Amino acid sequence: MALQSKVARLILAGVVAAALSGCVSVPDAIKGSSPTPQQDLVRVMNAPELYVGQEARFGGKVITVLNQQGKTRLEIATVPLDSGARPILGEASRGRIYADVNGFLDPVDFRNQLVTVVGPITGAVEGKIGNTPYKFMTMQANGYKRWRIAQQVIMPPQPVDPWFWGPHPYGYGGWGWYNPGPAQVQTIVTE
Repeated sequence: MALQSKVARLILAGVVAAALSGCVSVPDAIKGSSPTPQQDLVRVMNAPELYVGQEARFGGKVITVLNQQGKTRLEIATVPLDSGARPILGEASRGRIYADVNGFLDPVDFRNQLVTVVGPITGAVEGKIGNTPYKFMTMQANGYKRWRIAQQVIMPPQPVDPWFWGPHPYGYGGWGWYNPGPAQVQTIVTE
């Protein structure tokens, strides 16, 4: 009976940890007004005129920042977003977009940074990446979020019950030191 309760506690702890780690929400600045903003750039670029006016949410790395009269145009190399609308690190670019933000954004604060933008799709324009012609999807960014890259240390799992690793009258457990292995460093996208 004692072993069963220990196993039940371990399972419950795992379920609670999994549930808590899945509770990621989209920040208010990039929630938008639609419950399901468009996020499939390939689909939009196949027929951008069909999506004009629809709300979209895209994110990725800012390649260039162009300040114009009354607005700033961000050129973004888009990548897939996670459930919290953060760009997923290590993913290949899905394509480039121009996101127009009202007002002035300092290029120093945005160039080579990760962002997520939300707002209506306004169409597509011809441009260039280097010397290669390219068709950019355009959107009005009513909301945006700049992300930070951070590193966190992931500790290996530790024993839950200190008595579990010692001798037991029933023959469970064992002697010796618990060696969970080295800690890992993980790079994450955060606010």
